[in-house]
Formats: sequence, structure tokens, C-alpha cells
Amino acid sequence: MPKVTKIDQLGPAAREFQKAIAASAGEHFVLRLYVSGLSARSRQAIDNIKSLCETHLVGRYELQIIDIYQQPELAKAQQLIAAPTLIKKLPLPLRKLVGDMQDSARVLIMLGVHAKGAGVAP
Repeated sequence: MPKVTKIDQLGPAAREFQKAIAASAGEHFVLRLYVSGLSARSRQAIDNIKSLCETHLVGRYELQIIDIYQQPELAKAQQLIAAPTLIKKLPLPLRKLVGDMQDSARVLIMLGVHAKGAGVAP
């Protein structure tokens, strides 16, 4: 009888999610973080997203930090209602996340990135 792995025990949606994560391993990410000046919350969001990118997307990301006070037209064009807001432009689909990016699991799920060291072992 063949050995059943943890991946085999997952449901079809979870298996598809695992395949999508594996496929995204070489993709380049284009991210925009909209912040409101140099407030504590904006600084926290910048530090958190930079740390996550350097840990999980090394060499595969472009991060633009946009101050909505200095460039309000960009925030208006994106129809932002709060800051800080992270927008994942690429790879598609486009996603938006509002907050200080402190919940790394939530940010990684939004990005479609598998956390290092949290994989499903065979």
C-alpha cells in the first residue's frame, strides 16, 4: 500500500492552494505601500513589509512607498479609503490590504506566498 503524505490528506482546494504557492516561487512581485506621512503606524507598516519581503521574497520584489500627503492623486486614483494600504499589483490578481502589516500570516496569504518553515511536510 502506498504511503499517504500530509499533502494527500488535504482537500482539493488546499491541494490547489499548495500548487499555486509552488508556482509562485519564481514570480516577481510589484507592491505599493500607501502611507500617511511619517506617523508611527506608517513607520510600523514600512518596517513590517520590508522585513517580510526580505524574508520571503528576496530578490523577487519591487516595493514602492507612496506618501498620500505628498501624492494625493495616486491615492485617489487607487480609491484608497485608509492608510497604510498595501497593494499587490503583480502577480495578478490585484489585492489590497489595510493596516500596519503586523500580522505576517495575513500579509503572506494576501500575497499568495508560503511562509518559510511553515510548509506541509511529505
